Amino acid sequence: MKAVVVGAGIAGLVAARQFGLAGWDVDLLEKSAAPRPDGYMMDFFGPGVEAAERIGLYPRLAAVAYHVEAAEYVDATGRPTSSIDYDQFARLAGGKVLSLLRPDMERAALAALDDVAPGRLRVRYGAQVSRVWSDEDGVRVAIDGSPDVTVAADVLVGADGIHSGVRAQVFGPEEEFLRPLGMRAAAFIVTEPLLNAGFRNRFVLTDSIDRMAGLYSLRSDEVAAFMVYRDATGAQGHLPSGSTRERLRREFAGLGHAVDRLLELCPEHPYDDVVAQIVMPGWHRGRTVLVGDACGAVSLLAGQGGSLAIAGAALLGDVLGPVASPGGIASALAEFERRWRPVVEEAQAAGRRTASSFLPANRTQRLLRRWIIRATRLPGIDRLVARQIVGRIAK
Repeated sequence: MKAVVVGAGIAGLVAARQFGLAGWDVDLLEKSAAPRPDGYMMDFFGPGVEAAERIGLYPRLAAVAYHVEAAEYVDATGRPTSSIDYDQFARLAGGKVLSLLRPDMERAALAALDDVAPGRLRVRYGAQVSRVWSDEDGVRVAIDGSPDVTVAADVLVGADGIHSGVRAQVFGPEEEFLRPLGMRAAAFIVTEPLLNAGFRNRFVLTDSIDRMAGLYSLRSDEVAAFMVYRDATGAQGHLPSGSTRERLRREFAGLGHAVDRLLELCPEHPYDDVVAQIVMPGWHRGRTVLVGDACGAVSLLAGQGGSLAIAGAALLGDVLGPVASPGGIASALAEFERRWRPVVEEAQAAGRRTASSFLPANRTQRLLRRWIIRATRLPGIDRLVARQIVGRIAK
């Protein structure tokens, strides 16, 4: 049996590995020329932890995790206004929380491909898929710029993210499934030794209205920046016109010295995208199946994107890996969706709840957020708040 996996992000890497370990031949195609160097810090908890432990990926993730003591909100002068204790958050989120930089997470998953027998799995970067189609033998993928090169397989896995090209070709245009949450998010990494030294072991977040900047010190002299702001670009969150760097400088000016310094160093083309979810009536069609953000993006507000990417890809490997002939593919894909959809829908609901309070629109809402965060230190209240944020995972 053979699979073509499109997208070498977290979900695609894990899915490709699990198919290879199950004895499938796998071609993993990624349009980027190399693994992506940029990305934001994320909390890894919930179903992904159990899945990563089960498939042997957890030690690799733990080895590159950061130790976080607290997430601290500060005003424009740098004075703390409220904070979240991470040991407490870890307990409420199931007992294990890893703080991971997205590029580190992808590199760990990429290194884990070495667990697959030589020759079983092939990774091809710079391979932009131009067309996919089905025939009586399975599915075929054409690569842009190589009109005579097609890759045939028994199954096509679209793991190419929230703006999935596989989804657009097989299931329909993006606007049918993209559900923007009214925000955009940007992320970049800069070298700044002074800021790095001042923010060790803390997520520092601006306690601001309609926008929020966050930063975290990395192991070198680098600082990871993460910014979220209101999206006024229309219902489908199309990319605003003009320079992303200049737009961020306008949006986030005046939030304090640390943010101003980050904006000075902001690269010309940082990551910047709509904060959205993908909602679809079905995740498989014929011999094509979607996994990760391509079919069930929960948004960064849900805090579980990386976790669900690993857990969903591992489950797909569990149910599809043992299939030994094309006749068993349809029932396996249906079983994957039956088991995984409730988990994704719960996480999406948590993300939508968080969206309503993530960026306060006025001083009253900001004050309410401070009170809620401070109340998490009270027994009982902490569990209620955690359930609103992470859903049924909270203990």
